Amino acid sequence: MGVIETAIDTIKQMIIDGELRPGQKLPVEKELAEQLGVARNTLREAVRALIAMRVLQTRQGDGTYVTSLSPDLLLDGMSFVADIHLDAGAGEFLHVRRILEAEATALAATRIPDADLAHLGDLLDEAERLPTQTTIDHGKLVALDQDFHSLIASHCGNAVLAAVIQNMSGRTVRARIWRGMSDPEAVQRTLREHRAVHRALLARDADRARLHAALHVLGVEESLSGSRPFAGNRGDGA
Repeated sequence: MGVIETAIDTIKQMIIDGELRPGQKLPVEKELAEQLGVARNTLREAVRALIAMRVLQTRQGDGTYVTSLSPDLLLDGMSFVADIHLDAGAGEFLHVRRILEAEATALAATRIPDADLAHLGDLLDEAERLPTQTTIDHGKLVALDQDFHSLIASHCGNAVLAAVIQNMSGRTVRARIWRGMSDPEAVQRTLREHRAVHRALLARDADRARLHAALHVLGVEESLSGSRPFAGNRGDGA
């Protein structure tokens, strides 16, 4: 392991051990370099890497701080991992999402406030109006789809689970756009599936919520089975 990687790991360990806490300012460069036993140039490279990982942040004219270290912040890079595997992993990402999102939806069934259940209904009402227009705005449909899933996941009671689901959406957003553009029945099918999830949540029925959420993502998986919808078609707007 090189000196930069060692410095990165040492700073991470300081955070794990509580020597550096979320929101805390790092010691001045000279002091921290001496503490770690590395050259200042090495420390700068380590800090740059940790900034890229969202572990640290620089405040102009003030210094370098530990971030909030919240799961959604640290897992943000997962969406990039999802997006770059355009030709090889759609089914695998959707498979993982089916497992996770089904459980998150079941957990949300007993936690989501009535006001947010009503908001989910409003999102579905708006989505159902779009297909009646002469030209369907698929980008808007996908945005409403994202809002629908994100709101449910946010009430699962597990910040890490919610963050993982949210940050896997880069890949599945592209899948949903392709599905809507290539399958004339996809929009109505998706709306029906969302309504089924919503009804289960309204009933506070965790088992049915889990089942309908899994069936919804499975439908996207099956629509992609045996095809390569992204190859040579990168202008999908996602």
